[in-house]
Order: sequence, then C-alpha cells, then structure tokens
Amino acid sequence: MAGYKEIVTKTVIGKAKKKSTNSVVITPEQLPSTILGCWVINHTFSGFNENGKVRVNGSFDVNVWYSYDSDHKTAVSTKVYNYTDLLSVPTKNEINNSSEIIVRSLMQPTVDDAKINNGEINLNINKELGIEIVGDEKIRVSIEDNEDDYEEIIDEDKIDDITNEIDPEYLK
Repeated sequence: MAGYKEIVTKTVIGKAKKKSTNSVVITPEQLPSTILGCWVINHTFSGFNENGKVRVNGSFDVNVWYSYDSDHKTAVSTKVYNYTDLLSVPTKNEINNSSEIIVRSLMQPTVDDAKINNGEINLNINKELGIEIVGDEKIRVSIEDNEDDYEEIIDEDKIDDITNEIDPEYLK
C-alpha cells in the first residue's frame, strides 16, 4: 500500500545573470597626457528583495595611472564608484521576505575602454552578476507502508542446528 508525504525543502526558485556596462568619469588633479593603466579593485555587493524584484547595491574602486606634464611625470587617481541595479529575476514562486537572495560576481568589473576628454578620463567598466533566489518548496514522495525491509539475522549456532537436521539422503 503506497502513501505520500510532503517534504518542505529549500530550493532555487529563480536564477538569472546580468551583464552591464558602467560609465565612470575621473577628474585627475593634473591634466593627463596619456593613460598608462586602469584597474578595478574592492568590488563589494549585496542583494535584497524590493517589491518582487532584486535590488543589488554595490561599489568598486577605480584606479587610473596616467602621465602628465608632457609625459614627464606620472600619478594615480582613484574613485569609489557606487551602483544600484534593479533586476527582474524570473521565479517559479513569488519572492517574499523569507527568500534568500544570493549574488555572485560571474565576471569581475574590468575596464573595457579608457579615453581622455577635456582633462577628464572616461572609462567603460563591464561586469556580470549572477543572482539566485532560494525559497521554500514542497515535494511529494511516495512511501511504502507495511513492508519490512530488514533482513533477519540468524545466529551461527542456530545455523548449525538447522544443518544437523538436514537429511543427506533426501534427494537420492
């Protein structure tokens, strides 16, 4: 006879990824001649539910190494860039306050393009975030009733007693 049980478990109810480009403008202290290097560090982010959508708040530091004074001197300018992304993640169930939102950086922010324009340095920074929403889900499993799935263990001395009772001439 089969029966059913419901099990409540945590499962991924929504999963998506988003590529984005951020434009960052840095105004260095000196008038730049040449961009020598750009890098992005200290990327931090977190996600939370906002009316059924996922809001990701994050920041990273942008560093630009440049030359100035007709390429005779160098300097580094740094800017902290804050961003907010509001994402509609497709889900199997509705996002609620008990849902856990996990945000991962699938591609760390990197500088794609850097140009000097009227004494400012314009940067395009690409990044890719992955979002998973974990929530409660019910599953039903079939169970078998009234079945004994244990094997019986027979003591060794009982086996000897049974063996002694066997008639060796029985099959002849």
